[in-house]
Amino acid sequence: MKLDKVQISNFRNLDSLSFTPNKNLNIFIGENGSGKSSILEALHYLGFARSFRTSKHKNVIQSGKDNFTVYCSSQEKELNSFHKLGISRHRDDSCVVNINGVKSKKASDLVSYLPIQIFTPQSSDLLLGAPKLRRRFIDWLLFHVEQNFNLDSNVFMKSLKQLNALYKNNTNNNLGSENYWAELFCNQGGKISEQRENLLTIGLIPMINSTLADFLPEFSFEISYYRGWEKELTLEQSLKKNLIRDLRNGFVSAGPHKADIKIKIKGVNAHELLSRGQLRMLVASMQLAQTLYLQSKTNRPSIFLLDDIGAELDEDKRKVFISKLANSDTQLFVTAIDINQLEFIENYNDKTVFHVEHGHVKEEI
Repeated sequence: MKLDKVQISNFRNLDSLSFTPNKNLNIFIGENGSGKSSILEALHYLGFARSFRTSKHKNVIQSGKDNFTVYCSSQEKELNSFHKLGISRHRDDSCVVNINGVKSKKASDLVSYLPIQIFTPQSSDLLLGAPKLRRRFIDWLLFHVEQNFNLDSNVFMKSLKQLNALYKNNTNNNLGSENYWAELFCNQGGKISEQRENLLTIGLIPMINSTLADFLPEFSFEISYYRGWEKELTLEQSLKKNLIRDLRNGFVSAGPHKADIKIKIKGVNAHELLSRGQLRMLVASMQLAQTLYLQSKTNRPSIFLLDDIGAELDEDKRKVFISKLANSDTQLFVTAIDINQLEFIENYNDKTVFHVEHGHVKEEI
């Protein structure tokens, strides 16, 4: 699905902004503070219902305003369908999404329509940060390719929350696998783990290795999936084995909520060997593989946001990244301070360049 029209109001320094994006490549040029990253941040809300720059929604609402709104119209070419989608966040932290005129408070109802990805100066946190970021990387893709994954994941997280509460209070003597929440934890956890492992080992890891040949050909990477508990045990057996210790600590120590992606070079963690720039290229190859996998499985194009790409990748890698994304039928939104950082886009006929200044956008003629 690609965006046909975008309207943003009361969002940071964007009072009331409207533009018609190109179906393929959109370039936003402007000085720091002009509002170009805020445009990508607003688009990010359509795909995640949250910001990539702050955890507090009220921080993006303009001073003196009660809420911000991001609206788009989009067309799904394969299904010949047209959608009007929007999200509004209020100062009391409430959320209202609008899907073809029907209002809802469930953000997941909106984000399922728009598979949006983003590459920013903080993207290397995917490798440097906590395992939950890498689980989120897998689960985003599963959310968009596996119909029941969101429900399975929600049920699993509920069982984990309830089980942790029982472990913490330790008020129930029947806390083995026969316990209702433990049984649900094992059943749903097994489903989630199998889905993650199949997606990674059968499809995504080979694609990541393929894209790495263009970004970091000088390295040989070993990519593997750690499911979150001992290889030789079932999840039920692991829960029983760790029961006494987990009761003492007050939480479940092993399971899909501890899963991780391991990336190594000659047995050493990649983030310990690679430079900051090389880490960014590794993340770029992983995100590119995500896009290609989604396209191959669903025939749905992604929307990809590239913020300040000139500061993150050298010219050759920028060219490779954007070219491969463009060839995958992705709708691209790219920000840069100077158009000279993207000289190679002169070869692209299907593009639109926007100049951003003081929260206003002007299309280059």
